[in-house]
Amino acid sequence: MSISNTATAIDHAPADPRRKVKALSKRRRKIQNALVAYSFIAPNFIGFAVFTLGPIAFAFALAFMHWDGSNAITFAGLDNFWRLFEDKAFIAAFWNTIVYTVVSVPATLLCALGLAILLNQKIFGRDFFRTAMFFPYVASLVAVAVVWNMIFNPEMGPVNMILYTLGLDPKDMPGWAADRHWAMVTVVLFGIWKSMGYYMVIYLAGLQGINSELYEAADLDGANSWQKFIYVTVPQLAPTTFFVTVMLTIQSFKVFDQVYMITQGGPGTSTLVLVYHIYNEAFISWDLGYSSMIALVLFFLVLAVTVIQFRRQRED
Repeated sequence: MSISNTATAIDHAPADPRRKVKALSKRRRKIQNALVAYSFIAPNFIGFAVFTLGPIAFAFALAFMHWDGSNAITFAGLDNFWRLFEDKAFIAAFWNTIVYTVVSVPATLLCALGLAILLNQKIFGRDFFRTAMFFPYVASLVAVAVVWNMIFNPEMGPVNMILYTLGLDPKDMPGWAADRHWAMVTVVLFGIWKSMGYYMVIYLAGLQGINSELYEAADLDGANSWQKFIYVTVPQLAPTTFFVTVMLTIQSFKVFDQVYMITQGGPGTSTLVLVYHIYNEAFISWDLGYSSMIALVLFFLVLAVTVIQFRRQRED
């Protein structure tokens, strides 16, 4: 009986107050640490919410409105959406964006990978060539575009002068940015040249992260350079390639600056892309509701392509 009574007394004994104090102090420290962490995050998040998240939400709502920026906003329902199918400029911009993406993404990827493999070798002047290839990405777009237009000038540009020296008939000379059949080619070449240096650096990081023992094992198996590239380099660079592909795809769908600087969407609508069409409708025609609907379509287009890419990556 005494033993049971003692056990009962111990079970109902009050908790040690020192434990309560320790638990409370530990909880306070966690709260203080969390507040410190949130205080560092808050400025960036507030800026993101005010200048990015808020305008995006407003643009989504504005896609179903009529507004010219000065008069009252009126509800439009799906009028802006149905207008897309009747807008020849939107259809042209949509297909031009698809064409630009389909051509520029694999071309930029291949050029960046080729440069990375070449400049990963121990060659003379390697650091200089790495810097030279990266320079177009960080150079002023305005200055680079002006130089690019001078180089590809149909009448006095060095490119056409070289073609003439090689024996090409002046009547068959490419018109480049001034010709509706060559304008998109000019924009694509400019985009590849401007971006490949940046993605070359990413591929260089990926190449230097490959275990050299894999190449040694391939040498022991008698693999040649091409076989080592196909069976060692390409599989090991798969995560890097996926990242580059996703980033290039998003960048290509949002192309605007080089179109604005080189062709302004012309001649005609030959280089008109979705973002440039949004710019025209929003800030030239001041049809903010319709331009928001085009932006909404572009958002879901990029989202769909990105989701498909992630699903394929998971399957692989």
